[in-house]
Amino acid sequence: MELNVHGYDWASEVASFEQTKSGVKGLVDSGVVKIPRFFIQKSQSTDVKNDAGGLKLQIPMVDLQGIEENGGSRRNEVVDEIRRASENWGFFQLVNHGVPISVIDGLLEGTRRFHEQSKEDKMELYSADGRQNVRFYTINGTFKENQVANWRDALGISFPDDSIDFEAIPQVCRNEVVEYLKHMIKLRDVLSEILSEALGLKSDHLASMEVMKSDYLVCNYYPPCPEPDLTFGLFKHSDTTFLTILSQDSIGGLQVLHQGQWADVLPVPGALVVNIGDLMQLITNDKFKSVEHRVLAKPSESRVSTSCFFYPSSNHMMKPYGPIKEILSENNPPMYREVSSVEYVTAYTNQVRERISVLPQFRL
Repeated sequence: MELNVHGYDWASEVASFEQTKSGVKGLVDSGVVKIPRFFIQKSQSTDVKNDAGGLKLQIPMVDLQGIEENGGSRRNEVVDEIRRASENWGFFQLVNHGVPISVIDGLLEGTRRFHEQSKEDKMELYSADGRQNVRFYTINGTFKENQVANWRDALGISFPDDSIDFEAIPQVCRNEVVEYLKHMIKLRDVLSEILSEALGLKSDHLASMEVMKSDYLVCNYYPPCPEPDLTFGLFKHSDTTFLTILSQDSIGGLQVLHQGQWADVLPVPGALVVNIGDLMQLITNDKFKSVEHRVLAKPSESRVSTSCFFYPSSNHMMKPYGPIKEILSENNPPMYREVSSVEYVTAYTNQVRERISVLPQFRL
C-alpha cells in the first residue's frame, strides 16, 4: 500500500469504489455518512456555494415562437437576442423550441429509471473508458493521483454522425432517448442557422463547416449528498463542445459564472438551456463566450438532467478549426491558431485537474 504525503491511500480508495460498479448512488444506498476523500473539492470546499451577493441574476430567456419567416421582424429579434446572450452570458434558456414537454419529461423520467434500478441491472455498463459508445460511469476517463471526482453518476451515449444504435441503448430508457435525440437534431439545425445569422454569415455557414454533426448525450443523476459543502455535483468547468443543450428537472443546482458571480439557472418547465462551448468561442474569435458553470450537491434530494453535446462529424474530428475567415478583418485579426476537436479535447483532459479553460493554450 502506497500512502501519499498525508498518509492517505488515494489509489486504494478509488479502486475500491470503482470495483463496486455501483457509482455514487451505491454509496448513498449503503448509508454512507462521510464522503470518500477523493470527492472532496479541496480548492472549492470553502467557496460560498451561491455567492451572487444577494442579486437574483437570471440567464436570458429566448422565445423561438415565430422564427420560421426568414428575414421577418420576429426572426431578426430572436437572432439579436441569441447574439447578445452568446456574447454576454454564453448561456440562454429556450422556450417554444419545438421539443414537446412530454419528450423532455420522458427523457428525464427515463434517466431516473435507469439510475434508480438495481446495481445488478446496470453494472455491466459501468466503465471509465470513453471509447465505449454506451456506458455508465462516475469517474470519466483517466483518473490521476489526487484528482477529485464529481458527486454524480452518468449514462453516456455517443451518436457519431447522428447515427443511432437502437439496440445498444438500455431498454429502460431506450424509446425516450431515441425520441429526444430526433428532436435535438432538429433543434441543433435551427440553432446552427440562427447562430450563423448572429455572426453575420449565411444561414447555412456553420452547417457547412460540420461543427455540430456528432452528438453525445449524457443522462446525469445527482444523488443526495451527506456532506454537500465538501463537494460538487459537477465542479466548475467550461464545455469542450461547439454547443451544448441541457434539460433539467425542477430541483435546480446548475449555476453559471457571470461577471465574477454565480447565477442560478432556475428551472423553467419545458425550457431548454443552451450554452456556448470552447470550440465555438474559438471559431468565433471570442465573439461568443464559453463560460464556466457548475452543479451544487444537494443534501436531501436527487436531481436529474441531460446534456446533449455537439461535436464535428467523424470525418472532421481531426480537421483543424480556426477563427472563421468571413468574420475576420484588419480590426478583428485571428486570436487563435487552428486546432482539431481531438487535439482540443486531449489538451483539456490533460489539464482537467487545474479546473481552468485550455483556450489560452491555443491563442496566437
